[in-house]
Amino acid sequence: MDRRIGDISSPGRLAEHSEGISPEELALATRNHGMPLESLRYDITPAGLHYVLVHYDIPATDATTWALTLCGRVRTPVTLDMAMLRSFPAVTRRVTMECAGNGRARLTPRPVSQPWLVEAVGTAEWTGVPLRDLLAESGVAPDAVDVVFTGADHGLERGVEQDYQRSLPIEVATGSDPGVLVAYAMNGAPLPPQHGHPLRLVVPGWYGMAHVKWLREIRLIDRRFTGFQQQVAYRTKQLAEDVGEPVTRIAPRALMVPPGFPDFMSRTRVLRPGPQRLEGRAWSGRAPVTRVEVSTDDGQQWYEAELAAPAGHDWAWRHWQASWTATPGTHVLSVRATDAEGNSQPLTQLWNRGGFANNAVQRVEVLCVAAPAPDPDPDDVVPGAGAPDGGGPAD
Repeated sequence: MDRRIGDISSPGRLAEHSEGISPEELALATRNHGMPLESLRYDITPAGLHYVLVHYDIPATDATTWALTLCGRVRTPVTLDMAMLRSFPAVTRRVTMECAGNGRARLTPRPVSQPWLVEAVGTAEWTGVPLRDLLAESGVAPDAVDVVFTGADHGLERGVEQDYQRSLPIEVATGSDPGVLVAYAMNGAPLPPQHGHPLRLVVPGWYGMAHVKWLREIRLIDRRFTGFQQQVAYRTKQLAEDVGEPVTRIAPRALMVPPGFPDFMSRTRVLRPGPQRLEGRAWSGRAPVTRVEVSTDDGQQWYEAELAAPAGHDWAWRHWQASWTATPGTHVLSVRATDAEGNSQPLTQLWNRGGFANNAVQRVEVLCVAAPAPDPDPDDVVPGAGAPDGGGPAD
């Protein structure tokens, strides 16, 4: 029987009550990975630990033949190869990048898509050419309204065949705070394939959908861009038929390095009684983070954490730390950030159909138990008193 695109590319949907993660969601989760939360200890996330989201396939690319075209509402269309791009003065910016769907899997009902918990984030140092320098090279026409960025990744989404495309308003594309970057290096090395080799966009302060990878064309247009990733996807709405609001800048968030050590399956943390150092990172794409608070009783009471002094990286996370004395029993630890504009994290997230911009406070359950009795001295073990019949490794 003949199959149509509609048979293999379904509309967006919500999970049924008590529906578990599907094989399709699991397939997405194996392709896309979050940052292990213990990696919050790094100022700069190693490339292999930084979160990854790839909508379609990682395209085959060759830096020796790659070209970026600037066209549309410009005075002089230009095509630049990698050598020409590297001839522009280089800029390096430390930027925290977070997926717009971070936290989606914790919503009820759950939007069926990449099932992120809270790990879809990372901070890297990106090197490249300021976008405004490239636009100045071509000359921006007076009637330019939006700048459309096209990647080399191609696929189907909700029945629409497309190249991945996003746009920015001309005032953002040509602005200096934040300064958009056309990047060719990550943490001092060429971009890895999964991060857009050889060229990508970096838009400080914006969620990850704006940071177009495998960038091959920049086109200025005289109207608002209405492509799929702009007008259909990445909008917060309550009903499928709503127009919704566009997802843009990152809402404030703080995350904690889970203390203690984990159970393999449940990931519940285990720690010992006594003084504990809690730490993590906080960020916002709307204004600098000015306050971080910690709760050790599931959000009933909060106390202020120590926030690291600004280090000149306005669009990167900041370290925070706090002290806590653990007592035997189960505790739920939480952390929340507030930025200079007064934006703060909610205790519970307002639901939206796409599961976007979910910045509800993190909850880390820990079990505080006394240390176990020490293992017996091997010299005191009676020969032959090992495991019962059938004992041995589980795997």
